[in-house]
Amino acid sequence: MSNETAPSEFLSVIEANKRIIYKIGNAYCKNADDREDLAQEIIFQLWRSWDSFNNNIKLSTWMYRIALNVAISFYRKSQKTANTTLIGDQLITVIDENPNEQLEANLSMLQQFINELKPLDKALIILYLEEKRHQEIAEIMGISVTNVATKISRIKEQLKYKFSKIEYHG
Repeated sequence: MSNETAPSEFLSVIEANKRIIYKIGNAYCKNADDREDLAQEIIFQLWRSWDSFNNNIKLSTWMYRIALNVAISFYRKSQKTANTTLIGDQLITVIDENPNEQLEANLSMLQQFINELKPLDKALIILYLEEKRHQEIAEIMGISVTNVATKISRIKEQLKYKFSKIEYHG
């Protein structure tokens, strides 16, 4: 694909897949200005890489790979100046017509625990919560399917352990 002939096609792709960019931005940035900066950087890097897009992989896989790489770099740079980053409210969405205070508290705790994960583990769990197949997560992250399964299992165990400590002490 050529950058000279593809601006409208590129913009259409970004518009159709902007949820990916917003989801990653919300997961890695706590304030709106940082999210906007990150989104712009992701779009810029997608544009720079547009010529290298290969139709042999899914477009969403390619976009996630670039967006997560940009977000992790952005996160690491921002960690030098700030101690915490909050996950956006849109990472975990539950539609329930009968809101339950305990469920809301648990979701809030889950978001906090996910926020405490290492950047690559956070990326894995974001993709898992997006209901991506292990194969697609492996392609996005550049690791084996077996490694994806192992890491997700370990992350789930970490999260369960953190919840059990709260329930035991709470």
